[in-house]
Amino acid sequence: MLPLSLLNAAVGYPILVELKNGETYNGHLEKCDNFMNISLREVIQTASDGDRFWRLAETYIRGNTIKYLRIPDAVFDKVKEDMSKNRNTGNRGGRGGRGRGGRGGRGGGYDGRGRGRGGSHGYNSNRNQRNDAD
Repeated sequence: MLPLSLLNAAVGYPILVELKNGETYNGHLEKCDNFMNISLREVIQTASDGDRFWRLAETYIRGNTIKYLRIPDAVFDKVKEDMSKNRNTGNRGGRGGRGRGGRGGRGGGYDGRGRGRGGSHGYNSNRNQRNDAD
C-alpha cells in the first residue's frame, strides 16, 4: 500500500497533520496531490507550544512541511478490502499496450530501429539503396 494511495483513500475522513515546526492541524481531508499538498476543511490548528488554538473553515498545507499524518483505521481497512478485491478479480494489472515490437515505443523510423550513433537520422535513409554511378 503506497502512501499516496492511502492518502487518496482518506479523502473525506478526519486526519491529524503535524508539521515540522510543531504545529498540528485536525480536520477533514478535502484534497491531496502527488506532492502530498493537502487541503483540509473544518480545521482546528494548534500552536507548537500547545497553548493556543484556532478554528479555521479551511486550510492548505504544503507537502514538504508535513512531519507526519494520523489517519483513521477505517481508511486502512477500506484500502485493504479494495486491494483484496482487485487481487481476486484476476486483473493482472500491468502497463498495457502492445508490448515489444509493433509501432510506438522507442523506435525511431518506419523500420522500428532507433537512431543509434551516426548515419542518417531521417525516415528515408539511404542505407538500403544501391549506388549505380560507377
